[in-house]
Amino acid sequence: MSFVSFVVKKLFYSAKFTTKDTKSTKGHEGMHEPIPGRAEAAARATVDAAIRVHKLLGPGLLESAYEHCLAHELSRRGVHVQSQVALPIVYEGEKLDAGYRLDLVVDHSAIVEIKSIDALAPIHDAQVLTYLKLSGLRVGLLVNFNVVLLRQGLKRFVL
Repeated sequence: MSFVSFVVKKLFYSAKFTTKDTKSTKGHEGMHEPIPGRAEAAARATVDAAIRVHKLLGPGLLESAYEHCLAHELSRRGVHVQSQVALPIVYEGEKLDAGYRLDLVVDHSAIVEIKSIDALAPIHDAQVLTYLKLSGLRVGLLVNFNVVLLRQGLKRFVL
């Protein structure tokens, strides 16, 4: 097992990740719908690619630089990635373009919100959760590249 694979596995099962499960299977209190394998694979690939980007670039750049490099790294690995995807709001049955953009959508199944800030705040968690609800996707990653160790800037969300 390579070092990067070890770190990715450790991050995915670490308590450092924030995971919020909110959908339960009908008739089974406490049971949750399984996360689609495609979404799990997309999230794992993203964390692995983010570690590489952070290792090569370090902290201190603009969000847009990390976004472009992460998208490039994922594409280089053969993972489908979309940047700056429009996210409309459905209000009273009408789709309204309110200007929201998802930083990255990986393999049509996971949202990645990229930050390069001193510290994540609860509003950033709320932002990812809202994007998940509006998009209908189940897995989201919040990645703050402005940290010494990327593990300190990663949060995973599941609806």
